[in-house]
Amino acid sequence: MKLLFISLGCDKNLVDSEYMIGSLVENGVTITDDETLADVIVVNSCCFIGDAKEESINTILEMARMKTEGRCRALIVTGCLSQRYRREIKEELPEVDAILGTASADRIYEAAAAVMEGKFYESFAPTDGPVHAVGRRMLTTGGHYAYLKIAEGCSKSCTYCVIPSVRGPYRSVPLEELVDSARSLVKEGVKELILVAQETTLYGRDLYGEKSLHRLLDALNEIEGLFWIRILYCYPEEIYEELIDAMLRNKKVCHYLDMPVQHCSDDVLRRMGRRTTRKELERQLARLRERIPDIAVRTTLIAGFPGETKEQHEELMQFVNDMEFDRLGAFVYSPEEGTGAYAMPDQIADETKEERRAALMELQEEVIFDKNETMPGRELFVLVEGKVADENAYIGRTYRDAPDVDGYIFINTDETLMTGDIVKVRVTGALEYDLTGEIV
Repeated sequence: MKLLFISLGCDKNLVDSEYMIGSLVENGVTITDDETLADVIVVNSCCFIGDAKEESINTILEMARMKTEGRCRALIVTGCLSQRYRREIKEELPEVDAILGTASADRIYEAAAAVMEGKFYESFAPTDGPVHAVGRRMLTTGGHYAYLKIAEGCSKSCTYCVIPSVRGPYRSVPLEELVDSARSLVKEGVKELILVAQETTLYGRDLYGEKSLHRLLDALNEIEGLFWIRILYCYPEEIYEELIDAMLRNKKVCHYLDMPVQHCSDDVLRRMGRRTTRKELERQLARLRERIPDIAVRTTLIAGFPGETKEQHEELMQFVNDMEFDRLGAFVYSPEEGTGAYAMPDQIADETKEERRAALMELQEEVIFDKNETMPGRELFVLVEGKVADENAYIGRTYRDAPDVDGYIFINTDETLMTGDIVKVRVTGALEYDLTGEIV
């Protein structure tokens, strides 16, 4: 059996995909990247926002054509879209031969074997059961960095988000399993572990009765051969002193924190179901910068939430200007059926939402450029990501940059470097979002 696997959506979904691919390979399935050669095609889907749903549906329809134009005999859909729209997929996409929910990733080989025999297959395990980090995993990130998913689901009630209904309540992976998984990844050559979950800051509270992310950092820091540990998705109200202490004492933990705030207006935050105020956000950011002076803080914002006034948008613009986040992503509000915000009055026109998002990103570009202009002369370790074609230059990331979402540093050198190498670089120049440098 030859199988093509397409993973859409977030890094947490990617981890699920890597475990599914590992399970398939372990059972003798050959993975191909050529859709015309695949007997079975799997689409691990996303439905977090409207654009993600559209991409997932278009990908499913495109792959369905391979059943008539290629050698494909069966199409499997798994992930968030299939969990959320199980009935619609069965009724409206007859090309789909198997549907798996978000808690049924371990059934992927069973599904592939069934569809090869011409049987329709579906599995939707409960989304409130325990989660584990066991089984074979095939990395798709190049081998020098990997995402470590430390928990599943979410127990918050943000009014714009479908994740609790799709992924279930918050459940942590046992600490010992995470450490064993991390050791295995490092043995395979991984130098950077990126901790992900819907919310990493609550890690362990359901298993151990208290927040335990600091304990996990202590354990991961002891792994020989690991160079960086990076933390994403820390809700601002859940960041706690022991976590900051652990970031300071564990030298492998990057002084980088992804802290999605979504907005700064108290009224908008309240209607979003968020649990912070503007003053609390400002205090948290000030505390982080006081305790960890070289910290790089990333955040995300939602533009055009229902009822957001022009004045509240301008307040958010001023907030971005004043807080000077090191990294920032802005997204337009996406109305999702089944969420509290979907039926809210004063929905904002798509054009206005996009204008507000663009204004936020334009302002952030100025903030980043000003920050980057202070960087020349600094010496930083860089993880090499690849070579610039036809030039004596390489692309890399510093501790201030997460893959795919942040900037790069371009290293000018006649030396031969390999992807995954770690080199010390002196920053020599600043670009809009990126830096240039030379090997020390």
